[in-house]
Amino acid sequence: TNSSFLRPSSFLLTGISATANGSVWLAIPFCCMYVISILGNSVVLFVIKAERSLHEPMYLFLCMLALADLGVSLSTLPTVLSVLLFDSCEIGFDACLAQMFFIHCFSILDSGVLWAMAFDRFMAIYNPLQYASILTIPRVGVIGLGLTVRSVSLLLPLPILLKKLSFCRSHVLAHSFCLHPNLLQLPCADISVNSMYGLFVLLATFGLDLLAIVLSYVMIIKTVLSIASKEERLRALNTCISHICAVLIYYIPMIGLSMVYRFGKSASPLIHVFMANIYLLVPPVLNPIIYSVKTKQIRRGIHKILTPRRH
Repeated sequence: TNSSFLRPSSFLLTGISATANGSVWLAIPFCCMYVISILGNSVVLFVIKAERSLHEPMYLFLCMLALADLGVSLSTLPTVLSVLLFDSCEIGFDACLAQMFFIHCFSILDSGVLWAMAFDRFMAIYNPLQYASILTIPRVGVIGLGLTVRSVSLLLPLPILLKKLSFCRSHVLAHSFCLHPNLLQLPCADISVNSMYGLFVLLATFGLDLLAIVLSYVMIIKTVLSIASKEERLRALNTCISHICAVLIYYIPMIGLSMVYRFGKSASPLIHVFMANIYLLVPPVLNPIIYSVKTKQIRRGIHKILTPRRH
């Protein structure tokens, strides 16, 4: 019956503040991480836009990665900082669903871009002569558009399905932001459809992307081993190092968080909080640093911006 249909007007965010006293001290590293993430990714975007020589597939994919990372950071920033700085823990039901949608949307986009970057590295190493004619700028644009459409279309049903549920249990969330697996723990209705669809989205995006990345690297290694000289082998592998780092810092926490939600019901709430924060905060902070340190062209671009031109 409709009378038993309950929807909370708001949820209570907890996360870090619930597990620590003196959250002001915690706010400092979090604020620093957000500043590094937003500045770092903005600098990468700015350098690639400003430098004509960087208008190549590899750097355009890096642009997409920076945009997705910025999206993830900006989606979590308002609630994380309001919980830590102002102890303001309430979030409206619809605002929570919107935040959940954007966090997962940008996160799936991140995963898709990492797959596209693996494909780009494979093409560059496997078929260097035809690389430029296969991965043209318009094709890179189509890949980016396709990944965006995939994220949005797969995620749209999640908030719609959640809106149909009654929430008569606790309205307290485990994090300082809204995540789908966490929201699924609160309804008192049957969540099997939501749960199955959530699992389908997980496998259709992260699962397939990770499989494609692993296959790309199997092919890359096979190709590299067939190269005669040791120097060329190392040079080919060196172009992949920053991407491998980006894949590891993204997927290891993500798989960890999924495992904790699927199987770690009895795990300490701190583990949930810790995993979720690493998964959403660490890659956007580290990616621009990794790529700036490892990529000569980006370092050169940053240097160019920072040193004023002499007339």
